[in-house]
Amino acid sequence: MADFLATLPTPSISRYNCRAPDKSTSGPSLPIKLIISTAESCARASYAPTSSNCTIPFLGLRTTLLPRFCSITTTLAVVNHNSTESFPNGRIMLSSLFQQVGFRERDVEALLNCNPALTLTPFDSIQSRARSLQALGLSHLALSRLILKRPEVLTAPEIDSLLHFFLRNDDLDIRGKIEPAKIERLLNATEPTFFLGFEDKVRLLLHHGIPQEKLVHVLNKANLTKALCLKSVDEIGRTLAFLNRFGGVDLILKRPSILNYDLDSQLIPRITFLLELSGRNEDATATVLRKLPFLVAYSLDHLSDHVEFLKSFAGLTESEIFRIVAVYPNLFSASRKRKLHPRIDFLKKCGLSSQDICRFLIKAPLFIGLSFEENLACKLVFLVKIGYENRTRELAMAMGAVTRTSCKNLQEVIGVFLNYGLTCEDILEMSKKHPQILQYNHESLEEKLDYLIEDMGREVGELLAFPAFLGYKLDGRIKHRYEMKKSSLGEGMSLNKLLSVSAATFSTKNKIQTISLIDDMK
Repeated sequence: MADFLATLPTPSISRYNCRAPDKSTSGPSLPIKLIISTAESCARASYAPTSSNCTIPFLGLRTTLLPRFCSITTTLAVVNHNSTESFPNGRIMLSSLFQQVGFRERDVEALLNCNPALTLTPFDSIQSRARSLQALGLSHLALSRLILKRPEVLTAPEIDSLLHFFLRNDDLDIRGKIEPAKIERLLNATEPTFFLGFEDKVRLLLHHGIPQEKLVHVLNKANLTKALCLKSVDEIGRTLAFLNRFGGVDLILKRPSILNYDLDSQLIPRITFLLELSGRNEDATATVLRKLPFLVAYSLDHLSDHVEFLKSFAGLTESEIFRIVAVYPNLFSASRKRKLHPRIDFLKKCGLSSQDICRFLIKAPLFIGLSFEENLACKLVFLVKIGYENRTRELAMAMGAVTRTSCKNLQEVIGVFLNYGLTCEDILEMSKKHPQILQYNHESLEEKLDYLIEDMGREVGELLAFPAFLGYKLDGRIKHRYEMKKSSLGEGMSLNKLLSVSAATFSTKNKIQTISLIDDMK
């Protein structure tokens, strides 16, 4: 983008039929005339200037300027002799600058009439400010939007320190790395007076452990108005000290927007609620927050209502609820009406007690979060087709197992078993003993079945007695143990005894058998 500001022409006076002020002319100077003229126009109205009579059409839209930019006070300040209006062609130069940004001529006139501060500020100062904003990455369109909403960005002296921080703070290495959209939102949403001390607040983050190389990430993800500008240095320091008890830096880096929340009315009540739920275990609470920092976005009422529902409807204790939350913090994200109530009701109708429901949700927490129409309903149909009866404990256990696989994989698994000669009754029998067989990858199952039949010379029907065979790793356990034992135990060894003993026990028995074989050979 060409730097139009640097090459902005200086219009001649004669070209625009403008005359230098006549020193002999009595009456107020040009800027004061402008103020008096505007004040008289407002006085002629039967009400104070409002947004309805001070609008600027721009790019086909009617953008309403805030009333405070249109108000005129009766106090006439002494005008700086370097102001734009003190030069005959100053207003023309200002108009030309705004037109280059994208304003139409009549829009410029309305903007200047509603915001006298623009004409009372030296042109060089406004031009320099516009250059700095453009250097931050703001496009012509973004700059024009910003000027329309907050014309004071071109005149407020408090913005100088902010611009200096973003453009000339070489030691922090942030120049050009803050997203232009983030800067535009910051300038749009914040009164200039709140920019004072911005750099000190950013450096406070570094002081509390935020790595410098992660600073840009934090600034780009946080709401800078809420996280820094509207908070005092003391409040930011207290917030960082409080968060340090629950993961601190890790928590902030994972979700920088946690800095947006108010310490006393939001962070402390919400995190303290989780702390009480955990039995005041800070480490456990910190683990939950690191898993899902978004928990702090939920109101205290929301968190409390979920816990009370689980206590009253599911019969769970606070300790049991936290055990589930520790595994699946998104429990608080589930709708009580659409997800929690119908699914816990399903488990209760399947005959599960409160303790059973707790164990079930710890093992299969996704049962709460998955879509019913797009996921659970499909799986329920497959389970019923292979023989599971409704409202039975076995159906609940099978549903828990299939939450960890896709509908497509479940269909493929059932297809693999049928292709190897097993019936739906066989699949039902195996899955009741070992529900996990329904969640295994179908390609892995094929490899294990091929090895069982072709390499080990066994019948597929042996899986009915020991379906857990399909859960062991083929290369890491099945092949290794079979190759080591087939010479001593023969082809008809028990699959259960071969695979279910621990690695330590298997190693010990193998050494004893090896010694025995050596003794027999002597």
